[in-house]
Amino acid sequence: MKGITALVLTLNEEDNIAECLKTLLWADEVVVLDSGSADRTVEIARTLGAQVFLHPFKNYADQRNYALSLVRTEWVFFVDADERVPPELAAEVREAAGEEGFSGWWVPRQNYICGRWIRHGGWYPDYQLRLLRPEAAHYDPAWEVHEIVVMEGKTGYLRNHLIHYNYRTWGEFISRQKAYLPLEVRTLRRRGMRAKVWSPLSMPVREFWRRYIRLEGYKDGLYGLILASILAFYTMLAYGALLKPERPSA
Repeated sequence: MKGITALVLTLNEEDNIAECLKTLLWADEVVVLDSGSADRTVEIARTLGAQVFLHPFKNYADQRNYALSLVRTEWVFFVDADERVPPELAAEVREAAGEEGFSGWWVPRQNYICGRWIRHGGWYPDYQLRLLRPEAAHYDPAWEVHEIVVMEGKTGYLRNHLIHYNYRTWGEFISRQKAYLPLEVRTLRRRGMRAKVWSPLSMPVREFWRRYIRLEGYKDGLYGLILASILAFYTMLAYGALLKPERPSA
């Protein structure tokens, strides 16, 4: 079936889902894949005309691969519930889907953290491979978080931005890093990463330097310093966990 499916993964997103879906009315189909929300996410999505499917969450790669199996159109455009698609991007997505010879398109993303657009430290333009031909793409199961698309064919880059209202408070940012941590550690193990005794010290220093100095996070002032510091701290925790013997699966 020709056309584009806009697909949103959700879990307890009642504060975001309505505004997100309102920016997806241009799509030929809108699908919400929910992983067990205990709030009104599913009810709101159905009220706004989205097709809603349920699938238990294992990890992000698994959830996106299941989502790909639901797509009936030629293209899928992945959008998170805390993201918004401006009209200019919607028009460009439809134009790109008509281009011959492409299997996917990278979309630049504006990340707003605590109400501020973060322009440095790796947060912008933050290209995401979101417009895909389902038959030419799958997500690498080794990357349980910050998932990676394995793509067959040519990809291109769009110009217009996807707007991401990433974290509303610093507490939300920290809690999300806590949730990511065990997935991050398993991903490192699956990639064959092994920690040295000094890794919990050296790797966070490297991450802070990368974010704050090399990627110019200092240009975002105090926000850049806080972000680089928190991410360095969780890098320390990840490599500290990596030093510990892996627990056998139940």
